[in-house]
Amino acid sequence: MQHRYFPHTDEDVRQMLEVIGVKSLDDLYAEVPEELKLGRDLDLPLGKSEAEIRRKFQELSAANKPLVCFAGAGSYDHYTPALVPYIASRSEFSTSYTPYQAEISQGTLQYIFEYQTMMARLTGMDVSNASMYDGTTATAEAMMMCTAAARKKNRVLLSATLPQRVLDVCQAYASYHGTDITLVPMKDGVTDREALTQMLAGGDVAGIIVPQPNRYGITEDFTGLADETHTAKALLVVSGPASPLGVLKSPGEWGADIACGDAQSLGIPLGYGGPYIGYLCAKNALIRKMPGRIVGQTEDREGKRAFVLTMQAREQHIRREKATSNICTAQGMMCLYVTTYLSLMGPEGLREVNENSCKGAHYLCEALVRSGKFALTFDKPFLNEFRLTCLAANPADLIARAAEAGYLAGVKDGEDGLILCVTEQRSKAEIDQLVECLTA
Repeated sequence: MQHRYFPHTDEDVRQMLEVIGVKSLDDLYAEVPEELKLGRDLDLPLGKSEAEIRRKFQELSAANKPLVCFAGAGSYDHYTPALVPYIASRSEFSTSYTPYQAEISQGTLQYIFEYQTMMARLTGMDVSNASMYDGTTATAEAMMMCTAAARKKNRVLLSATLPQRVLDVCQAYASYHGTDITLVPMKDGVTDREALTQMLAGGDVAGIIVPQPNRYGITEDFTGLADETHTAKALLVVSGPASPLGVLKSPGEWGADIACGDAQSLGIPLGYGGPYIGYLCAKNALIRKMPGRIVGQTEDREGKRAFVLTMQAREQHIRREKATSNICTAQGMMCLYVTTYLSLMGPEGLREVNENSCKGAHYLCEALVRSGKFALTFDKPFLNEFRLTCLAANPADLIARAAEAGYLAGVKDGEDGLILCVTEQRSKAEIDQLVECLTA
């Protein structure tokens, strides 16, 4: 019997065995000690028909309980226009060929080039790569760029207001690269500038990484930070989700040298945690320190617009220990999602998304605080995400109660904290129902 999805037929196996010079699979494994062999057939269930498989997955899907999402903390429930997955499925873009074969990968190279252009404009940087696995690894790679550019300095300052998962991944990177990480303490929900100034005075700092917005949803004020950092001959890195860049002051406007973070908020569905995409943009002076692919525009011999990979001697092409980074895979499909989303939204659409999210978040925050059962933890400006101190109940109990009612009511933060987020997806009716649920 022929099985459609089995990779090798009996004839395929016979031919391969003949090429390597053995008569049977038993002969192939003759050198493996008998005590290491299973000695019986694998205990696998019988194959199922297509109808049975579909029924099984429908049963599994029915066990999921979809919740109205009021959680953020790095993953945001923004709307994905229907055209985005359609474009992503087009054969001009979705190809099994890698973009190293420029003549056969023009569709892939074009959308990567357009992605780079859009992200550079959004961040106010000169150049963008394409791309990192997610926002945490993008920030860790930015940290390594700081030490690579500084050469003799290996100390990087990380604000304690960065998301915990970012701090954890940076620490993991640092432990294997000999990088010295120092946390800049938090003060009233934002980076302690006085402590940061004292740390810079040591003269051994290669870079500073600060969040925008930070782990509590607060938009921090970095006025003068770039000048202070550059005077100490260090690099300034601003890390954060990409969508708020449509309305907030860009890293370039703050005077940053590197901008990084997660671009999931630009049209990529939550997807139970992935796949996401990390963006990494920088000033021209740092282009040779950047990991990942960079696509450039040129002309073919007929004078037509064409795209190629540029500055390729970064990962695969040179010795591992000499590589800029050992991240080699670009999130190609996610690049295409982001590119299509930004093309459809434009600056005005991205601003509208964030304005609606901001209005909804402030409406929710005010309603919960007015109930007397919550208090805004930090009296600081926020966009669409904020931390509340729970005065009348445990955050875990509130989240569980809301889940029973069909709502994902934020993320627990510490013993008494609840971080809530509102996007343009949430209606006033949904917000009112959540308020009623949490204050009942």
